[in-house]
Amino acid sequence: AVKFLRENGIKQIKFISIIAAPEGLKRFSEAYPGVEVYTAAIDERLNEKNYIVPGLGDAGDRVFNTL
Repeated sequence: AVKFLRENGIKQIKFISIIAAPEGLKRFSEAYPGVEVYTAAIDERLNEKNYIVPGLGDAGDRVFNTL
């Protein structure tokens, strides 16, 4: 979405998230410098399966039945 907005001339972008991991925030900030990021919670880290720890784990897999 950020790439699309930037390609279409939008200069001020704010990203809002409920939960994030430090690794994701770092990667996002490196890919999209200057985008303001607001998140309700920053969990500890990602585990070896790239799930947020202790966060939501495999919530997306359960919701979309992709386990």
